[in-house]
Amino acid sequence: MPHPWESPGHQLTTGRNIHPPRSASYGTMTKKLLFVLTILLVASFALMAADVSGKWTFEQPGRGGNPGRPVTITLKADGASLTGSVPAGFGRGRGGRGGGGNADAPPPPPPDVAITDGKVDGNNVSFTVKRETPNGTMVQKYEGVLSGDELKLKITRTGQDGTPMTNEVTAKRVKE
Repeated sequence: MPHPWESPGHQLTTGRNIHPPRSASYGTMTKKLLFVLTILLVASFALMAADVSGKWTFEQPGRGGNPGRPVTITLKADGASLTGSVPAGFGRGRGGRGGGGNADAPPPPPPDVAITDGKVDGNNVSFTVKRETPNGTMVQKYEGVLSGDELKLKITRTGQDGTPMTNEVTAKRVKE
C-alpha cells in the first residue's frame, strides 16, 4: 500500500535522503550570503545605537539639603567622538556679592564650559568638564548610559578633602 504522501506509481525510498545535485559554487555562494548578512547586521546595530546629540536637562542636587537646580547640557555626537558644553554655573553670576551696575538687573550668566575627552561607545557616553575656580582647576567626570530619551549619568568629582564624590542623575532629552 502506498504511503499517503506518495502519488500513485511513485514509492518512497527507504532509509535514504535524496538531494538534488549541487553545483561547485554552492558553498561559495552561501559564504558570500552569510558575509553580506553579517555586514548588514553590524551596520544595523551601529545605526540603532541611539543618538545622544541634543539638549539634556536634569536636577543638580542642592548642597546641604537645599533645593536642587535644573541643569541643561548640550551634546553632539560625531561617530565615536562627543563634544558639547555644560553651564559654568555653581552659583556664580547670580548676584549677592560684589557691586556696581544696576542692582535690579542680574549679571549675565558666565559662558558655558566645553566638554573634553568625549566618547560614544554604543549607548555608553563619557566626557570630562574642567572648570577654573579660585581654588584651582576642578575636574568632573561624566559617565552615562543612554536609553531612549533618558540619559543616566554618574558625575564624579574630587571633594574638598580629596576623596571622590559621586552624584547619579537622570537627564531627560529636551524636545525642541
